[in-house]
Amino acid sequence: MDLRIFTEPQQGASYDTLLRVAQAAEHLDYDAFFRSDHYLRMGDGDGLPGPTDAWTTLAGLARETRRIRLGTLMTAGTFRHPGVLAIQVAQVDAMSGGRVEFGLGAGWFEAEHTAYGIPFPAGRIDRLEEQLAVITGLWGTKTGETFDFAGTYYTLKDSPALPKPVQERIPVLVGGTGPKRTPALAARYADEFNLPFVQVGQTREQIGRVRDAVAAAGRPADAMTYSNALVACVGKDDAEVARRAAAIGRDVDELKANGLAGTPDEVAERIAAYQEAGSSRIYLQILDLDDLDHLELIATRVRPQLA
Repeated sequence: MDLRIFTEPQQGASYDTLLRVAQAAEHLDYDAFFRSDHYLRMGDGDGLPGPTDAWTTLAGLARETRRIRLGTLMTAGTFRHPGVLAIQVAQVDAMSGGRVEFGLGAGWFEAEHTAYGIPFPAGRIDRLEEQLAVITGLWGTKTGETFDFAGTYYTLKDSPALPKPVQERIPVLVGGTGPKRTPALAARYADEFNLPFVQVGQTREQIGRVRDAVAAAGRPADAMTYSNALVACVGKDDAEVARRAAAIGRDVDELKANGLAGTPDEVAERIAAYQEAGSSRIYLQILDLDDLDHLELIATRVRPQLA
C-alpha cells in the first residue's frame, strides 16, 4: 500500500510552506507529494496568503526535491488549453528528472472561475475527453513526426508535439464517481484511477466498474492502479486526535466515518479495509500544513503496519 501526501494550498499556504511539506515527505520516504489545482478557498476563512498555481509550484519543487514523485489531484481542465498544458507538464517532468504524474479532471468549482474571470463552460466532460486525447496524443507522437487533432472543442494542425517528457509515459490519473463515462475515460487514457473522499463500499463498487471497463477496452484490469484520497487525522492517543481535528475545524466522529482518523492502529485497520476493497494507494489529505509531526507519526506508526 503506497502512502502519498496530498495538500490543498487554496485553503492558505505559500510556496515556502509547500516546499517544507514536500521536503519533509521526501525525508520521511513517502512515495509522492501531490497538490490540488484551485484558485479559491473553500469554506470559511480569508485564504491568506492567496492561491498558488499548481504547475508553477510543481516546477519549483522539481528543482528542490530529488526522489519524491510530484503531481496533481486533479489539474482543472478549465484552466489551461490542452496544448499549453502538455508543454507545461512535459517541461516540469524534465525539470524533475522524470518524476511527474498527471491527474486531469473536468473542473467543477464555479466560484473560482467567476472570481478570476475564467470561463466555466458547459460540456466539461466532453471537453475532458478531448483534452486527454490531445495531451496524450502530443506526448505519444514520435520525435520528427507531427500531431493533428480535429475535435468539437480543440483543433491542432501540424504540431511538432514538443517537448517530449523525460518519462516514456507520464502516468495519467483520472478519477471520480461517475458510473459510466468516468470508468470509460479511465480505461482509455489512464494509468491510475482515483476515488476522492468516498466510503469503503463505494470504493469497492466503483473499482469494480472501472475494472470491467478496463477489461472491455482490452487491457488487463490489474494494469490500472486504483487509489483513494482521504483526509488524515492521526494521533498517538485520543487527545491528540481531538487536537488535530480541532486544528482543521472538523469533528472527530465525522472524520472517523468519512476519512482516516484515530490512533495509528485504528487508521491502519481502516486503510486495510480500503485495500481489501481494491485500492493499493492512499493519498493522505493533510490540511494543517504546519504540523509536520503529523507526517512523521503516520510514517513511523501507521506505514509499518501496512507492509
